[in-house]
Amino acid sequence: MSIGTASECPLSTQRRSICCAPLGQAFGTNACYPDAVSELIRRRDVATMLGLGGGAMVASAIAGASTPSLDVEERNKATIRAKVARLNAGDIPGYLRFYTADFSNFGRVVGPSGAEPIIRDIVMTFPDWTMSIEELVADKDIVAGRFTVSGTHRGMAKTGANGGLLKGVPPTGKSFTVQHIHWYRLKADKVDAHTAVRDDLGMMMQLGLIKAS
Repeated sequence: MSIGTASECPLSTQRRSICCAPLGQAFGTNACYPDAVSELIRRRDVATMLGLGGGAMVASAIAGASTPSLDVEERNKATIRAKVARLNAGDIPGYLRFYTADFSNFGRVVGPSGAEPIIRDIVMTFPDWTMSIEELVADKDIVAGRFTVSGTHRGMAKTGANGGLLKGVPPTGKSFTVQHIHWYRLKADKVDAHTAVRDDLGMMMQLGLIKAS
């Protein structure tokens, strides 16, 4: 069965814009709603006879045609991947370009200039600082990620960015590997807000600055 075009659709212009366009996206054509539904049912029946799960096929086709936010979410996740890659490479200027002018960190507006001393301190303290992405999930303008973070203590921290006990401590030469959860809000392909939950205690224990009980 062929699928009619929107110009042949018997629906009103308003109903056609609501119904036909998403189904047209599902079929990769300018589909007419009544014929598109018939085609969906036909394909569902064929899929069911072949044991391919026709109901799921129809639901998937409709859902896929009506979720434009997926493009934004995938782009936002790609932004976080690129941002993290710059930090792992030690490219601080490149990393800071991923922040908005009014970027907020843990609820405080700092902008790129406010974030820079923290990032430079981290890289100076742990020259091999590496964030490995384990999972990224996105919901509209929000991206949350689970990371495995590792590094070797080869410099003296000047800030409390990585836990107050590190500040002013001579390099131990020891390495650590811990888990982080980071939450980002994005705007126009840049990070507008950030917060995190980090295993700083585990890091301190692995560096020998806190004794394991």
